[in-house]
Amino acid sequence: MAIAAKKKPLFRYADGLLPNSLAMAYTLTAWFGGLALLFASSPWLNALGTLLLAHGMIMAAYFIHEFAHGSIFSKPRHNEWAGNVCSWMSGSCYARFADLRHKHMRHHVDRADVITFDSKAFLKARPVWFQKLVLMLEWAYVPAVELIMHFYVILMPFITDHEKHRVRRGQVAAVFGLRAFLFALLGWFSLKALLLYGVAWMIMLTVLRFADAYQHTYDAFAVLGEGKVPDDKLRDRRYEQQNTFTNVVSLRWPALNLLLLNFSYHNVHHEKPAEPWYRLPALHAKLYGSAYAQVIPMRALLPSFHKHRLRRVLDDDYGVVVQGQPDHFYGAVGVSFLTAV
Repeated sequence: MAIAAKKKPLFRYADGLLPNSLAMAYTLTAWFGGLALLFASSPWLNALGTLLLAHGMIMAAYFIHEFAHGSIFSKPRHNEWAGNVCSWMSGSCYARFADLRHKHMRHHVDRADVITFDSKAFLKARPVWFQKLVLMLEWAYVPAVELIMHFYVILMPFITDHEKHRVRRGQVAAVFGLRAFLFALLGWFSLKALLLYGVAWMIMLTVLRFADAYQHTYDAFAVLGEGKVPDDKLRDRRYEQQNTFTNVVSLRWPALNLLLLNFSYHNVHHEKPAEPWYRLPALHAKLYGSAYAQVIPMRALLPSFHKHRLRRVLDDDYGVVVQGQPDHFYGAVGVSFLTAV
């Protein structure tokens, strides 16, 4: 008599039921609740709605990261399904979840910033007026480079004859058509709500790019498909930890790191990539303690983010951290895990 296979639990880890349920419920509430408040007549409620919607998008984006690592659900298809839902919520739905996951896994395996679009090479090849336009927008804190990368994901299937990308033309066109219809419908009901939705999305891009900018001093390589990272140096675990930084939201109030789903605990994440988000603070304390040299609070990084916001657009040098001081840590740009082809 055949023995029935044991049914897998919904969540990968037994202790994940409560934290994951609460975090996902908050993400959905913030997203839909924030969107609803965009239609209110009160400017204060509009402002609250914009911030709530932006944070719902941010949480959805970081959940994509968790789903990519398979740290939430026990079945891969559940992580993929939830990842696709969060991709729609965060506006990264033109890229397939499988491609987002593959790109991010290469970041861990190759110990490099593996990018699918070299924004710096692209800009350097453009006319001077275009470069100046991008720099002007970046000066005004408009995340122009990230916008270009998102547009590239949409255009890629239509500007190449590569079979892998060409077969996605119908899917990308359908997603674009549906989103255009939904945005037109939103604007028909309320132009104000449509504009505030755009503001919320830009806030999400800015928050994610600030976090991404200061988590590594890796080398960046534009790699399409299965292209390899050059074997020009030893990229071992020691290299990985020395070039990874834990840019915590706050040392004094660690709970604030939940605003980014504990993504800031980046060294411990690279040490144990499949460890779920809610375990990272305790694991960081166990492995590194409170005086780990790779920890840099975001407050200390804000001056660099402001000062070098134009330099990082075209400069390949991420800068260095000298004796824990981030004054010459210029940061990365265009390394978002939300853009992949």
